Amino acid sequence: MNTISDLRLKKRILVTGGAGFLGSHLCERLLAQGNEVLCIDNFFTGRRQNVAHLLGCPDFELIRHDVTFPFYAEVDEIYNLACPASPIHYQHDPVQTTKTSVHGAINMLGLAKRVHAKILQASTSEVYGDPAQHPQRESYWGNVNPIGYRSCYDEGKRCAETLFFDYFRQHKTRIKIARIFNTYGPRMHPKDGRVVSNFIVQALANEPISIYGRGEQSRSFCYVSDLVDGLIRLMDSPDNFTGPVNIGNPNELSIRELAEIILLMTSSKSKLVFQELPSDDPFRRMPDITLALSAINWTPRISLRKGLALTIEHFQQQKLQAQKGSGFITRENYCYDRGE
Repeated sequence: MNTISDLRLKKRILVTGGAGFLGSHLCERLLAQGNEVLCIDNFFTGRRQNVAHLLGCPDFELIRHDVTFPFYAEVDEIYNLACPASPIHYQHDPVQTTKTSVHGAINMLGLAKRVHAKILQASTSEVYGDPAQHPQRESYWGNVNPIGYRSCYDEGKRCAETLFFDYFRQHKTRIKIARIFNTYGPRMHPKDGRVVSNFIVQALANEPISIYGRGEQSRSFCYVSDLVDGLIRLMDSPDNFTGPVNIGNPNELSIRELAEIILLMTSSKSKLVFQELPSDDPFRRMPDITLALSAINWTPRISLRKGLALTIEHFQQQKLQAQKGSGFITRENYCYDRGE
């Protein structure tokens, strides 16, 4: 039985985009910590199956809602993750993507102001554009094309950061801003167009591996559990630390190297196929995480090969389930993870 002391310690936390890849893992972790979690998602890119195993937990609530419209709830903290994050998805309806970033930020900041909640914005390394600085530090203002195909996402996220700091300065809203770099892991959408999921799906099917350009562009990849840990550490940091702070893995490798690692780990017969490089695709992307280490004591722990092994296993299971006629695997009685 919960005591009065327990009830005071339990936080009610809102996660927008909570049925997405990152959001579902965050909801899971917050529940495991003993919090109440209110998950809202319009299911444009999020999937109900990502949180299906949480629906039986008494501290979890799922609501279909689009953050471009106001939302009202009594909460202690807000993680604003709502926005399509892969180029295929955010370029499908670029106007809506910008609305999600800008109107969504306004609506969630308005809620945070009304109920005096702390709020975290899931920003992105895309605010740096095609960077002239390497690795990228938070003090770098970026090199972004404001009228390109990626601008709906890049500039939408930059505007959201502006709104967060204006609410902080004008209304004393307690804000946190995380700049998220490439993240991967189980529950990535198999058709989201991101490089890790693309390569794994193609490799498991022995299909050609699509590489844009010559594969010389570099990225750094953070496993999802490390990313979630960074978000929570940032949210729990003192109120006088707002960020922005880079959350990502500083180990850099080329896209071609990533493809070759995945081919080896999957024992695939796929061949590499080179295609035209997309417009405004950043050539190098790697975070400087000095601030994350000093301010929130965060550094990634999962190696690339370990994280890829877990991700490959997930996609293999999904493939088997699809062959058996079931779209996904559910896990009964999630709350046993908390000893309940």
